[in-house]
Parts: sequence; C-alpha cells; structure tokens
Amino acid sequence: MPLKAYGVLITRAVDTRREGAAGTPHYQIHLTDDSGTHFRAAVNVLSAERPSELLYLVSEDFQHPVTARLEGLPSGWNTLLPGPGGPNLDFVRGNLFDPAQLRTLPPDASGPDNDLADLLDHYVRRAVDDPEARLYVFGERFGPEPTVKDKVFGFLPGNGVHDIHMNQGNSRRFSGDDGIWQDGGLLIHFPAQSRWVAIFLAFQSQSWHTDDTTGHALEGTDGSRNEPGGQPVRIVAALVNPRGPAPEAESVTLLNASADPLDPTGWRVQDRLGHSCAVPPGPLAAGATLLVPLTDGVQLGNQGGEITLLDANGLKVHGVSYTAEQAAREGWTVVF
Repeated sequence: MPLKAYGVLITRAVDTRREGAAGTPHYQIHLTDDSGTHFRAAVNVLSAERPSELLYLVSEDFQHPVTARLEGLPSGWNTLLPGPGGPNLDFVRGNLFDPAQLRTLPPDASGPDNDLADLLDHYVRRAVDDPEARLYVFGERFGPEPTVKDKVFGFLPGNGVHDIHMNQGNSRRFSGDDGIWQDGGLLIHFPAQSRWVAIFLAFQSQSWHTDDTTGHALEGTDGSRNEPGGQPVRIVAALVNPRGPAPEAESVTLLNASADPLDPTGWRVQDRLGHSCAVPPGPLAAGATLLVPLTDGVQLGNQGGEITLLDANGLKVHGVSYTAEQAAREGWTVVF
C-alpha cells in the first residue's frame, strides 16, 4: 500500500547533521516553520539493498510547473491528496527530469565534495545562511511524538519527514511503500535570486516502469533507465497556446532520432491527468518528425503541464514539461 501520510513540508533550514556510513545513514536537516514548530528531515544517503549507492540528480535552475502549484500553500506540513491534481511528485509520470541523467555517489567519503552528504550540504547550508530561503520537503511525515525528543536535534515533540526519495518500483522487500504521485524530493527556493534548486534521489534497485494504479514494478519489463540520448523517439515541441478561440488546435511534434524507421502504431500522447490520444499510424522515417494533433480530451493547459509519449504496450518512451511562462506567447511553439 502507498505511504500513509504523504505531503510537503515548507520550512526554513536552521541546522544540519551528517551521519557516518554505518547502518542506514542519513543526512539530517533541522527545520522550523513560521509558527516556530520544529521538524527533522531524514534524507537517505545509502540504500539497504545492493547496489547501495543512491542515484541523484541536482537541477540548479529547476523550471517545472510544480513550483507554481506550490504557491499559496502555508508554512509547515501540508498533506497532499493522492493523484495528479496537486503539486505531488512522481518520477515516472511527472516528467520532473530525465532519469538518464541520474548519477551515483558514495554516502560518505574522506575529502571534500566527493560524496552524497557533501552534495546535500553544499545546497542546504546555503539555505541555512539565507533567512529568506525555504525548503519544500516531499515525503512521509513521522510524529509528532509529544513525549519523545527528536533523536538527532533534541527538540520536543519529535516530528519530521522521511522517505525523501523515489517511492515506487521497489523490490519485493519494500514494495509495501509503492504508490504513484507520492515520490519524495527536496526543492529549495531562493527568492532573492528568483531561483529553485531541486534534488532528486532514487535507489538503483527501483524500476522505472511502474503500474499506473499500484506503483509496483511492472513484471516482464526492463525497468532500467535509458542511456543518455538513448530514446529513439522524443517529444521535441508542442503548440500549447494556439491562436484562435477554444477549442484550440493543440499539437505535439515527435522526432525519430534513431538511424532506422519506426512504426508508432498503437502509441499514444498523454497529458498530466492521464487523458491520451493516438499517434497517427504508419512508418516514421529516420530523422523525420511527426505532428500529432491532440484529440480525445487531451489538454495542454496554459499554466504549465506535462506531456508523455507511451508505446503500444503503455510503457513510457519519453516525457517533457513546460511552464506557464513558456506557454504565455500565443501562437508560439514550445521547443524542448
């Protein structure tokens, strides 16, 4: 079953603590919200399963519609309802980043700037030093425990967030935590720079093809990530905000980047809410593009959105996202 209490914690970072490589180490962050309530974020830096090194990705200028969806949420803990309607994270369906760009780091190594704790410290300490910076911590809440002091920072009641990583496609040992639209992550907003930094973590044992209901790894499929630049067919552009009255003639452009012709018969283009329409059948020559008119209720909202390409088996081939700023110019095509 999915996480019991998924949501996002919006706070200031006030302190950090590193743990050694023994046991199940975490990078610990001490946080406070605007009411003065204390929290701890426990960020995994080592997997309990082999390969033990975590996958990570940092976007130092994160631009995605999820940041706009966070506007208006109050400081402190915010429970998020299941599904794609809110600011929930989903590493498979949310098109937050290209999984091929994930890399590994050891949890703790001697020397500077060479392990995952160092990487986290580099960004979180900047937030500690900036009183205007805010952390948006996605994961599962633990506590509050009225009579138990926090085991790391000593505040009372014990209270915080864990599972700040991908929470689907797990091995059988951890499949009970699987779910969709409930992945963890760390977003840091630096208002003075009008900039977001995003940090995403996943375990090497997790699958990148998951069931759309349970989040379990799909049996009989290769759940490994694509190699960088390895997607043969990609979404390269979308006409999100066409000129003219509604209903607008929105479209998505595909490119066959491979050296061979492909047949996309049975493939579909899907929006964030799961509505999809068919890709025109027939061979797609090497290097050729294909314009896909969006029908059957597929909608690309002008406030930002996600577009996903699925193959004939319903497996994700490629995905992109766009922001409200990119969609603002009427009649212009967004290029990815």
